[in-house]
Amino acid sequence: MGDQKSPEWSVGNKSFSSTYMPGVESTHDGLQSSGKKKFQKAKDSSLSIEALAQKVMGGDRIMLSKAITLIESNAKHHYQKAQDLLNLLLPNAYPSIRIGITGVPGAGKSTFIEEFGYSLCEKGHKVAVLAIDPSSTVSGGSILGDKTRMERLAKHPNAFIRPSPSTGTLGGVHRKTRESMIACEAAGYDIIIVETVGVGQSEVIVRGMVDFFLLLSITGAGDELQGMKKGIMELADAIVVNKADGENKKLAEKTKREYNQILHFLMPATKGWETKAYTCSALHGDGIQELWDTIKLFIEKTKNSGTFTERRQSQIKEWLFAMIRERLENSFFQHEEIKQYLPFIQNAVMEETITVSNAVDTLFQKYQSSLKNG
Repeated sequence: MGDQKSPEWSVGNKSFSSTYMPGVESTHDGLQSSGKKKFQKAKDSSLSIEALAQKVMGGDRIMLSKAITLIESNAKHHYQKAQDLLNLLLPNAYPSIRIGITGVPGAGKSTFIEEFGYSLCEKGHKVAVLAIDPSSTVSGGSILGDKTRMERLAKHPNAFIRPSPSTGTLGGVHRKTRESMIACEAAGYDIIIVETVGVGQSEVIVRGMVDFFLLLSITGAGDELQGMKKGIMELADAIVVNKADGENKKLAEKTKREYNQILHFLMPATKGWETKAYTCSALHGDGIQELWDTIKLFIEKTKNSGTFTERRQSQIKEWLFAMIRERLENSFFQHEEIKQYLPFIQNAVMEETITVSNAVDTLFQKYQSSLKNG
């Protein structure tokens, strides 16, 4: 106890009874340097675009994830790199079947996709799942938990799951989803599944980028059918009533019959194809094979009739015009003169000193004039 000391501020006060024992000098708590070399994370040696493309086409899933991250990036300096990458991947894109899946809340989309995807992987197919998570309108963040919900499928060597934030895009589909599909096809995935947030009639965007569109539903009799928008039913190539097991099986069959009665009076989503309702139990795997047989029949019929090719060409055309609109919008709102003048026009419109039409005309005149003067 001889190394105990009184506090510094008690000097001269011999009657002070409290003492302390000096602590051990540490070299690991950051208070004192040990003189040893500190660990520093080595900087990632960035791959060239050509090397990245080769690894993606070689089926490297980690590199595929890196490629999609580059494609999804909103950074200006990543845009041209992403386009160069896509130019290398596009000629090597594997012919795939693109399946869009949406459904009402609680329909069990993740459970269904996991069972459906796993079944296809076991048959030798390579399945890529592009699962779109809804983004917060406040923070812009997403949970991106699809790999957790599809743990069994995520572990399969033939599967690739990519959760992406919707970032507020209409239909809940990331604006780069089309380009991500090309990357997956170049990596050898012959079945691409796009899982959407499920927000009603705006799912037309998904319909515009897939071959087969599947609507997943659950039992609920009349109330459920009343709640289903007619528009989204007209987009579907098949409606599947999930959770058809146990005591719910009879009710699922009843719901299927009700759907088929309604579908009989609706215009089919695909020319030459009759949309029908089916039942399945994703939990037990019942009805999964029947659905896959239906999709294969659909692909065979549409390819023979030419509808498959027509739809793909139409989708590319829609993509072209969508990209043009996006580029024009960005060019307009990022123009320095417009950025400076827009707040004044906006205030004038809100104060009703100028009509909206005149405000738009004024802005476009300034924009076009500045482009001419270059």
